[in-house]
Amino acid sequence: MTVALVLLLGVTLLTTHTVVNACRWLRRPTDGPAEVTETVAVLLPLRDEADRVTPCLRALLAQRGIPGLRVVVLDDGSTDGTAEVVRAVVADDPRVTLRTGVNPPPGWLGKPHACWQLATGVEEPVTALVFVDADVVLDPYAVAAAVTELRAAGATLLSPYPRIVVRTAADRLVQPLLQWLWLTFLPLRAMERSSRPSLAAAGGQFLVVDRAGYLRAGGHAAVADRVLEDIELARAVKRAGGRIALADGSRLASCRMYEDWPQLRDGYTKSLWASFGHPISAAVVLALLLALYTAPPLVAVVALVAGAPVVAGVAGVAYLVGVVGRVVSARATGGRAWPDALGHPVSVAVLGWLTLRSYHLRKRRRLSWRGRPVG
Repeated sequence: MTVALVLLLGVTLLTTHTVVNACRWLRRPTDGPAEVTETVAVLLPLRDEADRVTPCLRALLAQRGIPGLRVVVLDDGSTDGTAEVVRAVVADDPRVTLRTGVNPPPGWLGKPHACWQLATGVEEPVTALVFVDADVVLDPYAVAAAVTELRAAGATLLSPYPRIVVRTAADRLVQPLLQWLWLTFLPLRAMERSSRPSLAAAGGQFLVVDRAGYLRAGGHAAVADRVLEDIELARAVKRAGGRIALADGSRLASCRMYEDWPQLRDGYTKSLWASFGHPISAAVVLALLLALYTAPPLVAVVALVAGAPVVAGVAGVAYLVGVVGRVVSARATGGRAWPDALGHPVSVAVLGWLTLRSYHLRKRRRLSWRGRPVG
């Protein structure tokens, strides 16, 4: 009985934190018309994205409320005709510049190097940089609204997290955990106010930065060898005295991160080890997650079989409170709540397996992404 009560208390505290973050502290940029007068550069790094970059480019060309919009695209060693697709979509639009990237030098990973080439190729009068991935589709006022929120927050870096598009069973199990994890475990208001670099989060799919603050922090050169370059960039901004902020960008942008299970599996495997840090830290966190969110339904079933209905009831309530947290997270970030939230214990178990796989492959030096080694 004591174990079941402890599980219920732990899950209740965390779900309460999820509700507070989602309902009170999470920034929500306007999804209506917005306009900025400053010059903004949207930076789009591409590597073998020929099959999915077209919607992203068309959405960028359709941006409104930014008279000084510039779009800079970097073809980062693609072998699938990505550059040709870009030229066909943008035609002779004077706002768009297509550049050819160079291979990363020793000590650099591909994504940070591509972003750094883009950022250092932009000069004044550009005052704000917007990094966008090829799988992101922006609404017409997304860039203007995001830059407006950056300035309103008084931040150097703003991460408006896009709505994650889910289609497969694997998507629905794993992808919602991204928003759920930071809404449940990250104190959003304290993160914005604190100068501690360790208290930082960001998503690289859609990232808005003040250009001067970005360069002052060292930009992507400061995170050249980091797998999670987005989070590390946020930390670099804090170390340089800047502020960061997270926002719900689900009304501004959508993102279909992976097309199938192998892509999703490998995408998470390449970076989860970096998310958790030392293996002992990962083991502690995973044990806590599994105990709080995967164990309760199992305890409920075992208790019922053993003839302990009160214990089963308490464990069942703990499970349902965990489901409520997942529902709150989904509704706050444009995700799918039902019936997906009911499978939350399985989602957490899959996250645990992916994390173990990540550490295992890193130890064997077998981590790679898009043909380049990582980790």
